[in-house]
Amino acid sequence: MMTTMTIEMMKNKTEMIPEEFQSLVEAAWKTRENAYAPYSHFKVGAAVETPDGEIYTGCNIENVSYGLTNCAERTAIFQAVAHGKTCFTRLAVCADTPEPVIPCGACLQVIREFGAQSKILLVTKDGRWKQLTLQELLPYSFQDFPQEEE
Repeated sequence: MMTTMTIEMMKNKTEMIPEEFQSLVEAAWKTRENAYAPYSHFKVGAAVETPDGEIYTGCNIENVSYGLTNCAERTAIFQAVAHGKTCFTRLAVCADTPEPVIPCGACLQVIREFGAQSKILLVTKDGRWKQLTLQELLPYSFQDFPQEEE
């Protein structure tokens, strides 16, 4: 359940994007242009930043069988993992929508795996944004896989 403070944070903001997210947001918007969305025409760009400052980007890639579609957030995270980076500190998600787009449940769970403590910024084309934590977006995520004791 969202708190009053969270609801206040989610109101439209047209303030400047936080400086620490500027290059990440620019990278996400640029990568959004490459989205393959012939069915929904809904293009999304995402970028993650690792602790050492490297940025990896992703866009959504649709398939006629929607279940095989990959979201921008997971594409960016998988790109980082493919380059040996299994932790990120920031994530930006950009879409041309009136309100910031929140990652889907599958993306949130993948974010939990590789960036549980990351800062998440959701941005619209006209500059509205929300900064949220994973705990606010997915308070009851799957955590560690239970191991049997020997």
